[in-house]
Amino acid sequence: MRGATGVNRRLAASTTAPLLAVGALLAVTASSARAAGMPQLDFRNPLTIWQVVWGAVIFLLLYLVLSRSALPRVASVLDARRSRIEGDLEAARSAKNGADRAIDDLRRARRRAAAEAQANIDRVLNDAREAAALRTREMNDRLEAEIAAAEAQLAQERTRAMGAMRVVAADTALLLVERVTGQPARRGLVEMRVDAALAGRTA
Repeated sequence: MRGATGVNRRLAASTTAPLLAVGALLAVTASSARAAGMPQLDFRNPLTIWQVVWGAVIFLLLYLVLSRSALPRVASVLDARRSRIEGDLEAARSAKNGADRAIDDLRRARRRAAAEAQANIDRVLNDAREAAALRTREMNDRLEAEIAAAEAQLAQERTRAMGAMRVVAADTALLLVERVTGQPARRGLVEMRVDAALAGRTA
């Protein structure tokens, strides 16, 4: 409403100024126009005076009609346009704020996703290292068990081979003693000597 009143005042001022200017111009040029032979500007003629008066009245009525009907409409249009512009600016500011918030949310979500991805990568790497260490321990245990079994089997084979060698050595010694001396030797003595010799070699 204050906008409409301001518009009316500005329009009233802009309309009154031309009226005064026209009146002053008529007063200045009346004498020269009368001297030049223009009877329509001869203010000594009552008809000319009434024409000027009615022209002023019509102009005043037209001004009053415009100030009462058209000017408020113009003011309301200007107010509506200003309100619409302010609303558009407010909507633009709200949209910008929403976009800024969305960008901030996106950045936070991206940082959170990067942190979660890094945590998942670290967890997978730790699981892989633990699984590799477990497989290595299992493999070492299996290899140690296989090595122990192989050593035990080798010891058994060696013991069996040494037993067979003892028998072969005792038989060979008995045969050699019998052939050299022509007398059969005592098997217990020969086996004792063979065991002593084998023990000395294994030591």
